Amino acid sequence: MSAARGVVLDARQAGQRVDEVLDRLAATGDRAACAAAEELVRGLMEFYGAGLARITERLGGHGLAPLLDDELVASLLALHDLNPEDVQVRIGRALRSAAEPAELLGFDPASGVLRIGVPAGGGCGCGGADADASGVPRGVADALAAFAPEVTSVEVEKAAPAPALLQIGARPHTPARVR
Repeated sequence: MSAARGVVLDARQAGQRVDEVLDRLAATGDRAACAAAEELVRGLMEFYGAGLARITERLGGHGLAPLLDDELVASLLALHDLNPEDVQVRIGRALRSAAEPAELLGFDPASGVLRIGVPAGGGCGCGGADADASGVPRGVADALAAFAPEVTSVEVEKAAPAPALLQIGARPHTPARVR
């Protein structure tokens, strides 16, 4: 079913499905079938890339602006090197769109390494944030994959936990007794 019919396609899952199919073909040992499948994928990528390039050319930067917040569209544009925004802008967009809070600490374009700060104990403060083995919150990883595929790895720095808040409240007022 297509996205137009109400199903939202996850670009990362679609890419994983293509990789799985190619891996299954490779496991059969049929080199001709593997080569044909890879050629088919390359041909389709070129075809869709050329179509997207024509669309972006005709829309121009201002016409694309409303589409750049959409993860699927941004992912397709980045995949075909057609996103008009630079990587720093797209990293910021990804971090803002993620459900978990993360602060940009730095990005090295030469290595693709992104440094982020996250609250200690996870984004919700409950200590149960869904994260990968290196501590990157899943929502952040997914948003980065869609908006900024140039990010090849993420280094996480946990923020120091906030000091415990000491509540000082007024005691109920009791009039002093005079004798």
